[in-house]
Amino acid sequence: MTVEELLEQYAAGVLNFNGVDLAEANLSGAKLSGVNLSNANLSIVNLSGANLSEANLSNAKLNVARLSGANLCSAILNNASLNVANLIRADLSRAQLRGALLIRAELIRADLSRADLLEANLTSADLREATLRQANLRHANLSEAVLKGGSLTGANLEMANLNASDLSRCDLSGANLRDTELRQANLSHTNLSGADLSGANLRWADLSGANLRWADLSGAKLSGATLIGADLSNANLTNTVFIHANLTQVKLIRAEWIGADLTGATLTGAKLYATSRFGLKTEGMICEWVDLSPAGDRSIIQNFHAEDSRDFFNETPPTIRIIVDAALEHEANFALAGAYYQIAQEYRGLKQPPSMESGRRRTVFTFHLDSDEALFPTAYIVILPFLDAVSTQKNISRMVEMINNEVVVNQNLKSLKSPQSVKELSILIEQAMSQATTIKQMKKNIEVAAKLNFCKAPTQIILTNSSAQTLIAHDNPHFGKRFINRSALNASAYDDTSSEATKYILPSLNMVMDFVKGFHNINISY
Repeated sequence: MTVEELLEQYAAGVLNFNGVDLAEANLSGAKLSGVNLSNANLSIVNLSGANLSEANLSNAKLNVARLSGANLCSAILNNASLNVANLIRADLSRAQLRGALLIRAELIRADLSRADLLEANLTSADLREATLRQANLRHANLSEAVLKGGSLTGANLEMANLNASDLSRCDLSGANLRDTELRQANLSHTNLSGADLSGANLRWADLSGANLRWADLSGAKLSGATLIGADLSNANLTNTVFIHANLTQVKLIRAEWIGADLTGATLTGAKLYATSRFGLKTEGMICEWVDLSPAGDRSIIQNFHAEDSRDFFNETPPTIRIIVDAALEHEANFALAGAYYQIAQEYRGLKQPPSMESGRRRTVFTFHLDSDEALFPTAYIVILPFLDAVSTQKNISRMVEMINNEVVVNQNLKSLKSPQSVKELSILIEQAMSQATTIKQMKKNIEVAAKLNFCKAPTQIILTNSSAQTLIAHDNPHFGKRFINRSALNASAYDDTSSEATKYILPSLNMVMDFVKGFHNINISY
């Protein structure tokens, strides 16, 4: 069939040209909207500026075809072969390109918004400044493709292959890159804010200057990656691998990175305001200084010498465990949730609810903290809903008093590496005592919880510092014992004159001081 015959039949209303052979034909500017050219041979055809909107080109051969400026909006090109085709400025919005071959195709400034490219092969394709907003590129092969300056906002690139691709200065905000292959990819100065990169392989990738604010990189692999000057504020970096990565002057303000592996990484100049320093792997990490200022303007600098950074970053987060010698009941669970919600309104040190482990005989509440110095004051507050609150608080007050007395007697308090100091522990406790009084007087949920049998059960309160050292703040003498008449036990516990129930068994001075010396932001010797 000749070009003239095809155009004549199309003008007469014929749309089905399935399997037609028009190799090397000139259809430049042709108006063929809705035409069926499935299985057609259109290799080396000139379709520049042609209107092929809603056309069916599935399984068609369009290798080395010229389609620059063509209108392929909503066209069907599933399994079509467009290798080395010229699609510069072509309109492929909402087109179906499932399984299509676009190897080394030219798609500069092409519009592929909402296009379906599931499992398409775009190896070494040129997509500079192309628009792929909300496009489906799941399982697509874009290895060594050039997408520099492209717009891929909200695109789905889950499990796609983008190894060694150029995505520099792209807009990938809100994109799905879960489990995507991005080894040695160039993502410098790329906008990845809010993107899902969980589980992605970014080994040796270049992310220098990239915007990764609020991005999810949990479980991602960034070994050997370059992130110089990148912005990871509020990013989820839980269990992310940064082995030997370059994080120089990276912005990590309010990032969550528990379990992150920073082995051998470079972190000099990182901005770490409101970011936890615990739960990290830091062996061999290089870090000369960090910026702790709220605005990341270097107004608060923490310098390190030799191995000092090891004391600043640590694998063990400080925790408080309340072990209750009773199984948790639904009523108590509800009451305690309300109690801790109300406590958090008054006491800002309680940033998140406790994790809970409920067994048949015992219940464990674990509070994770951002700093060692918060252990004593937070424990003083979080025990409030329980009957053992009075005895626990007395123990904590006496232990802090022991620490302060020892420091005064020996006059050996050194300058510290953080704003908090041993002397400030007493101030924090005094503040906690004042807040505890206010909470007890104003918050009815505390009173409701305290009346429940579960909250009257014996408890153990165990503090763990960032050096993984433990200190028992309170151990009820009846903990682990079973009584026929529990109500009698509770009555004796309320009686402040009862000898056994109110016995304050404190740790020794050496135990308390060793525990405090294990704080990674306090330097003390005696």
